[in-house]
Amino acid sequence: MIDLHCHILAGIDDGAKSIDEALALIRLAEQQGVSRMVATPHIHIGIFDNNLQTISTAFTALTQAAKQSALNVELYAAAEVRIAPEIPMFIEQQQLPFLGRFDNHDVLLLELPSSHIPAGTDNLINWLLARNVLPMIAHPERNRELQSYPERLNAFVQAGCLFQLTASSLLGDMGASAKHLSEHWIKQRVYSIVASDCHSTKRRPPKMAEATQFIATLTAGDYAEQISTITPKLISDALGKH
Repeated sequence: MIDLHCHILAGIDDGAKSIDEALALIRLAEQQGVSRMVATPHIHIGIFDNNLQTISTAFTALTQAAKQSALNVELYAAAEVRIAPEIPMFIEQQQLPFLGRFDNHDVLLLELPSSHIPAGTDNLINWLLARNVLPMIAHPERNRELQSYPERLNAFVQAGCLFQLTASSLLGDMGASAKHLSEHWIKQRVYSIVASDCHSTKRRPPKMAEATQFIATLTAGDYAEQISTITPKLISDALGKH
């Protein structure tokens, strides 16, 4: 399995608080059968003002510690980018890290607010697609507007967006509404990937194995493998070419 959304860079967002906790999260993921993790710290203007430099510095510290800890998980870094009016400027200035590539597009992990779909989201998505940037919508099952009106995802589907399921949503850790909606969309095979979105060893540990097994029972083993391993590998293989 390959985990394309996790908060394992120490001290730069609400994820791992220390290198030790980061290594513990990687160790837990490895025990579950995860062979590659892409760290995706928040870029959320005014809350977590990360950039290429802060991410690179934290990633270097993590990889050095991981080498000394005999962990056998490939590590890469990207970001989870909260939707904001500044995104086009950041894209034009090449200031946002991509998750990889898919269908000849750079993949941007794009996070909506938990409460609603902001006005102009469709315009931003069209702007990104016109510039060969493919949005992957992070954990849409946790958005309260989509929980109330699931059909509003259709516009994103028709635009060609990718979608990331958070493993713990499917397992019920994010509440009944997120669980119900994620099960519904799994059965419709809406999701492109499943990822842990792990933040901490106690409160939000990685649960890729349990989620992947559950996906197989809801649909079939081929889809579970597709979104836990095959597609995440295809996307993130591009990170190893830089």
